[in-house]
Amino acid sequence: MASTRYYANPKQTGEFATKLLVQAGLTEEDARSMADCLVLADVRGVDTHGMARLPQYLDRVRNGRVKARPGITITEKTPVVAHLDGDNGFGFIVATRGMKEAIKRAEIYGIGMVTVNHSNHFGMAATYVLQALESNMISLVFTNSAKQMPPFGGKETLLGISPFAAGAPSNTEVPYILDMAPSVVAKGKIRRAARRGESIPEGWALDADGNPTTDANVALNGSMAPIGGPKGSGIAILMDVMSGVLTGAAFGGEVGDQYKDTKPQNVGHSFIVIKPDVFVSTDDFRARMDTLVQRVHGVTPAPGFSKVLFPGEPEYRLGIQRQKEGIPYADAEKKMFEDVAKEYGIPGLSLSEYPLTL
Repeated sequence: MASTRYYANPKQTGEFATKLLVQAGLTEEDARSMADCLVLADVRGVDTHGMARLPQYLDRVRNGRVKARPGITITEKTPVVAHLDGDNGFGFIVATRGMKEAIKRAEIYGIGMVTVNHSNHFGMAATYVLQALESNMISLVFTNSAKQMPPFGGKETLLGISPFAAGAPSNTEVPYILDMAPSVVAKGKIRRAARRGESIPEGWALDADGNPTTDANVALNGSMAPIGGPKGSGIAILMDVMSGVLTGAAFGGEVGDQYKDTKPQNVGHSFIVIKPDVFVSTDDFRARMDTLVQRVHGVTPAPGFSKVLFPGEPEYRLGIQRQKEGIPYADAEKKMFEDVAKEYGIPGLSLSEYPLTL
């Protein structure tokens, strides 16, 4: 039986999440920043990294596994490079600060880089690319995560399925936004299928013995399949190089699992930001990006496709739709929101069985 869809106003959803996070001990500013990150993921259709994870984040701060009010510190390395110690704060808060610091340096020197350790899962990687795009910056975003995938040719899990993200601004066309995991899919899609009692396509994941499975619950106790075999494995190792080895964070299978471990995750991130006018004027760069988008759009679609889209464009289009109609949630999410609102003593999130008109 198909699940009923319920629609929520994005603004109200953010206010709901903010209230919960304040109740959990975050400052109003940090709670709103984290809530914005979660809602942005849902608006863009990356609902594996959105509000569905909020109860788990609340549990971690309540159990003392994440600090509600971390003492984040910045250490200057050179005029263009800094290191940020997240003091075991939520990855959303730590990463937003890290990208802000990288942008600040790029504004002055043309390029900025910030490495981060003692952080946690930071949600949708495109969040921080979008943060850089607001300042007309090119960006590269790296993070690592708990082991969930074997290296190519291996059986035991060692590598994370950490996303790599990049972005570049355009003028009137859609910006370039790449946000990809080295696995065939993000593990959040497996968790969502398990939560909803759905099967998964073959090729997404492996069981504990390394065999393909379509059972989401079996997959959660197995491992993720790398995209393109050695290519996905190589990208996952690069994430560990840039986010773990370089930053002083955990790496090589040592990152804490936020769903299983009581220890701090010690996730690492790296943010690299480039100001285009170091090379060409910002206006010229954005105009040239528009040309690139138009040339991609101008390619004749292959059978089964109506149009060739630019990286990040499907999420951009869905975002426009969800800002108008609301964010859709399933029965499982509706119950979860009701339960967590009751637990924390705040008003529930208003949901409609019909698309909204916003």
